[in-house]
Amino acid sequence: MQIELIPAIDIIEGKCVRLTQGDYNSKKIYNENPVEVAREFADYGIRRLHIVDLDGAKSQHVVNHKVVEQIRQATDLVIDFGGGIKSDEDLRKAFDAGASMVTIGSLAVKEPATFLRWLSLFGSEHIILGADVKQGNISINGWQEEDGEQLVPFVRRYVDNGVKQVLCTDISKDGMLQGPSVDLYRQLLSTFPDLYLIASGGVSCIDDIKALDAAGVPAVVFGKAIYEGRINLSELVQI
Repeated sequence: MQIELIPAIDIIEGKCVRLTQGDYNSKKIYNENPVEVAREFADYGIRRLHIVDLDGAKSQHVVNHKVVEQIRQATDLVIDFGGGIKSDEDLRKAFDAGASMVTIGSLAVKEPATFLRWLSLFGSEHIILGADVKQGNISINGWQEEDGEQLVPFVRRYVDNGVKQVLCTDISKDGMLQGPSVDLYRQLLSTFPDLYLIASGGVSCIDDIKALDAAGVPAVVFGKAIYEGRINLSELVQI
């Protein structure tokens, strides 16, 4: 397979959790120690990790940056961090903690000038556009609000301004273990063929990842399928 494998660790109160469709009331704790989880991923040969600060997404500022720091010190994983990055101070905390990349979603909707300034300052290799979608519309602030803007115009605006990486999550699929939105990603790639598109949401098994790979999707974020034992990492990394 050509697709880049990016396991996710979602953090609430310093613990590794997963939600279903972004609903905080559906929280399920999988491990009290995210560093253990990250070490296990690294041991399987995984190179990149997606960390989501769910406390940060809800509270509008970075909360769990210390977890990023601990994982960075314990592993060689390349960390992509998102959740609650709303200010220059938040961004500094993320990078100082050891994140190589940050995913920015809500701020790109509400403060495009700030997003573009960060993109100019840090470059497209370090700033990922987060495009979280609910019924075709962009959703923000931990998926608690819908913005009303359609996905393709939103992505186009930022691709035209230099964005190279987009993390796109179909909220209706997230945590449901019912398969990813392959057609949605195929449509995005047909519109933006040079985009480094990171698919997220719905991955339930290795066949789902193979389907994304066959559709030409460059990378995939997945989490619940690992924690629920539906994906065996040792098997996955050998394909």
